Amino acid sequence: MGIEFLDPLLKFVPGVKKPAAPLSFRDKLKWTAVIMSIYFLMFATPAFGVRISSLKNPTLQIINTIFAARLGSLVTVGIGPIVLASIVLQLLNGAGVVKIDMQNPEDKGRFQAIQKLAAIIIAVVEAVIFASTGSIQAISASYYWIIVVQFVIGAIVVVYLDETMVKYGITSGINLFIAGGVAYSIVGGTFNILLPLAAAQLAAGTATAIPQAVLAFLPLVFTIIVFLISLYVLEMKIELPLVFSQFRGVGGRLPIPFLYVSVLPVILATSLLYSLGVWLMPLAHSSSSIVHFFAYYTNQSGAQTISGGLIYLMQPNFPTPYTSGYGTYVYQLTTGWSPLYLPTGGPPLQVPEWLHFVIYLLVLVILCVVFGKFWVEMTGQSPKNMAEQLQDVGWQIPGFRRDPRVIESVLNNYLPTVTVLGSMFVGILAAFATISGAIGGGMGVLLTAGIMYAIYQQLEQENLIESYPALNNLLSK
Repeated sequence: MGIEFLDPLLKFVPGVKKPAAPLSFRDKLKWTAVIMSIYFLMFATPAFGVRISSLKNPTLQIINTIFAARLGSLVTVGIGPIVLASIVLQLLNGAGVVKIDMQNPEDKGRFQAIQKLAAIIIAVVEAVIFASTGSIQAISASYYWIIVVQFVIGAIVVVYLDETMVKYGITSGINLFIAGGVAYSIVGGTFNILLPLAAAQLAAGTATAIPQAVLAFLPLVFTIIVFLISLYVLEMKIELPLVFSQFRGVGGRLPIPFLYVSVLPVILATSLLYSLGVWLMPLAHSSSSIVHFFAYYTNQSGAQTISGGLIYLMQPNFPTPYTSGYGTYVYQLTTGWSPLYLPTGGPPLQVPEWLHFVIYLLVLVILCVVFGKFWVEMTGQSPKNMAEQLQDVGWQIPGFRRDPRVIESVLNNYLPTVTVLGSMFVGILAAFATISGAIGGGMGVLLTAGIMYAIYQQLEQENLIESYPALNNLLSK
């Protein structure tokens, strides 16, 4: 089914115009600084009417990192609607329910407009969910709709800030919003949690005070380890030799990175898992055993918090080392239990935390592989599309005739394998980062490393293009 029938509706969805002329690198940096300033201003501004003392839901604090949000602020909803709208549309397109040709400029424009419209609708729903389920508590009931409106407006502004960043900045807004939020968490967590915890251990004056104080900084150590591993793996690549058919003697190499789809699979997989938990919140008061099987909620400090069920086991709902130290954290991991309610009713099964971690790891890795392969097809990075692009530019593989089918057959030996292996690796590394208690959310550290590396490459390319303008003609084909 085509999507042309939506054109009368999509014309009412405003868009951000592309710059009339290519922007210089300096202009892009200025736009990026302005957009990030607006985002952080909204990030730091509490919504009017919100009870600040109620913003302590640990599950939703993890969502903050993934969705570049901050509970109770104007960006409470964050980038969740954008990511979820993209996932839904890609699934519909992949299943053949709708037909969107991303190589067709008209279809691509329609896709972007539908994504914005869907993101706005999802933002409205999520704003109502946050405000009505106790996750965000109002000072009084009269502020309910005022809070909802603020959340919706904030989400819509984030949607257009992201689009503006794509067209005027140095990368996508989603990437920088996540990286900015994680950096804020790392700095804030180090100075507001780890340092006071270490000082409290030293002040206790016990025989183990010094070792306990050192252990207090393990989350920061694991943060650095995950960051360095991420950067190292991002540099791993296979290079295929190429020659330029129009100029004899001119050659180059096609780099195929191990993380061919970067960290996008883990962003999409984690966003999906946490979105399921948020969207089931309206059923938190249900007594249905079927609902409890998927997600069981309890009231913690006035907020509905997922604390059992299948979705709970698929999420990294583990204890944290930030309250009582790393030794207690390890003990809780090895001796704790998570409840799984049966659809037939009765008492819940007690699932050991180690099995909880195995379930989370397997689900995350499988979803990463699915989204990784799907993303390659959707974004024109499949062997067939890559072969056509190389053919159009004039590159060919030495020793083979100039035929896109030949190039495709060679790329088929590499791209599907690195897509699967790379997607599996980011899933495993994200799970390790989470279970190690890395500050910044674990997952956020991995995302930030991938994002900063991609930005570094883009900045490097921007400088190269400005130094050698003739390259722009080749790279833009």
